[in-house]
Amino acid sequence: MTDDDQAVGEPVVPPTGGHGEGSEEDRRAVRSETEGVAPDETPVAAGPGPATGEAAAGKTGDQENKDEKKQTSFWKELPILIVVALALALVIKTFVVQAFYIPSGSMENTLLIGDRILVNKIVYHTRDIQRGDVVVFNGVDSWTPESNTPQPTNPISKALRAVGGAFGLVPGETDFVKRVIGVPGDHVKSAGGGAPVLVNGHPLDEKSFLYPGNAPSDQAFDITVPKGRLWVMGDHRADSYDSRGHNSAPGGGSIPADKVIGRAFVVVWPVSHWNILPIPDTFQQQGLAALAPAAPLALGFAGALPVPWLYRRLRSRR
Repeated sequence: MTDDDQAVGEPVVPPTGGHGEGSEEDRRAVRSETEGVAPDETPVAAGPGPATGEAAAGKTGDQENKDEKKQTSFWKELPILIVVALALALVIKTFVVQAFYIPSGSMENTLLIGDRILVNKIVYHTRDIQRGDVVVFNGVDSWTPESNTPQPTNPISKALRAVGGAFGLVPGETDFVKRVIGVPGDHVKSAGGGAPVLVNGHPLDEKSFLYPGNAPSDQAFDITVPKGRLWVMGDHRADSYDSRGHNSAPGGGSIPADKVIGRAFVVVWPVSHWNILPIPDTFQQQGLAALAPAAPLALGFAGALPVPWLYRRLRSRR
């Protein structure tokens, strides 16, 4: 082999000291040059795997930025969510269901002071008001409130009270809750002194809802309920300033039916007093309904039907 062949085929090994062998450092340098890797570099393994060092730190930083953006976005959206929730609640309260606070004992023990009830505001768009319904109505300018609540003096307190009243957290100033005893056309009366209440001549059995120990009525009254009005009474008759106490007012103590806000159908708070408010059975008794104004006319037509038939029979015999 010539010197040229050696130069081409084998790497030149630098001369070494004493024993004719290269040091470990020299051998590593030669191997590195042959393999194309720098002497002091360590190959980085390729392929999937968790990032380390600065790469890992960079990923953690991105995640933190995302978390911060999410938190900022939540706090920005929170006021919008609150406004939307209040708007939906007000729409529901205005047109569908409204909560009311019971401020007095006039409907005990059916409704206690501090109870919250839900009032159905659409039911009377599908049916008429019925005897036995517990209704909430607006008595502004006609009935004196049964409980006196201190009025707020500063604007913030007034605003909070208005919101609380809208959601049944505080009592309304002009809203009353009573039971319907007579509807338009009904003849409602009582002799007083504990005598029963008569509706169209039929006595009501009110034991299931009257306050224990109360008489049906200590006051005498006798009224035919005018068109478009209602006769209402509280279940706690001894503590209820109802239609009986307003007999000198227009309508003889009855209230306008168009002032009714809706029908109370359930007690929702407190949980211990949760209860539905059905119509008592005594209001379902037969014959309680007054003779409708159209009934005499219908009977007149029914009685007149044989007349043409008789007339034709008589003419056919001639």
